[in-house]
Amino acid sequence: MSFLSSLPRRVLVPAAALTLGLSSLAGAAPARATTPATAKPTVVFVHGAFADASGFGAVTGRLQDRGYAVLSPANPLRGPASDAAYVAGVLRSVKGPIVLVGHSYGGAVISEAARAVGNVKALVYLDALALEAGESNADIAMRFPARINDALVPRPFEGGTELTIDPAVFRAVFAADVPARTAAVMATAQRPVTLAALNEKSTEPAWKTIPSWYLVGRQDQVITPAAQRFMARRAHARTVEVDASHASYASRPGAIADLIVRAAQ
Repeated sequence: MSFLSSLPRRVLVPAAALTLGLSSLAGAAPARATTPATAKPTVVFVHGAFADASGFGAVTGRLQDRGYAVLSPANPLRGPASDAAYVAGVLRSVKGPIVLVGHSYGGAVISEAARAVGNVKALVYLDALALEAGESNADIAMRFPARINDALVPRPFEGGTELTIDPAVFRAVFAADVPARTAAVMATAQRPVTLAALNEKSTEPAWKTIPSWYLVGRQDQVITPAAQRFMARRAHARTVEVDASHASYASRPGAIADLIVRAAQ
């Protein structure tokens, strides 16, 4: 029995969506990342659960070598609505077109954040949640059971419960094709996601109006390849598949950089 399916039904009822007010100091104009009008799009990465923005380092280097500006903000991992509001604030600092990239749970965040601004021209999903309105991470996890469901470790905190992956199985579940020493470091640096975030229902997704691309990891033990293909087809995303774990950004950075450049063009 998986961790998610063993929880009482009332726990799996979505928590009320958190809201995050975005404001600036009175009389002060928000800082903007300025780029020439003829510059390439800015690539903005949004990481998922059990990871952080540093994981995109190898992909970032390849994109910068090709002349792309890159931003990789920290995803709060508190809930899709509030996380999307935070990311949208970052996107508003970017002048010019944006290619918005989400990994794993970050896919649910970019689908909402892109609707709050007008300059996101392409969405790229990496082993990611491309949810439909009214659908949650838990809905996909129960429809397409994955190995991670039995590897989650709950940790209560004031106001809710956080989840991480058991370090003993982190590499096997999350990063099987990453060197053991690297995976061990990744396991110690996990960013926890709240249980409420995994149960929160998505709003109307941006992939219905913005062109999307999707990278499927054939060896993924977090979001199954079947789940990824299902979501990619539903979003009418241009799809590529690679032999990679859930940590495809670390094990296949070249393939990911190529997909992002394709989306940018």
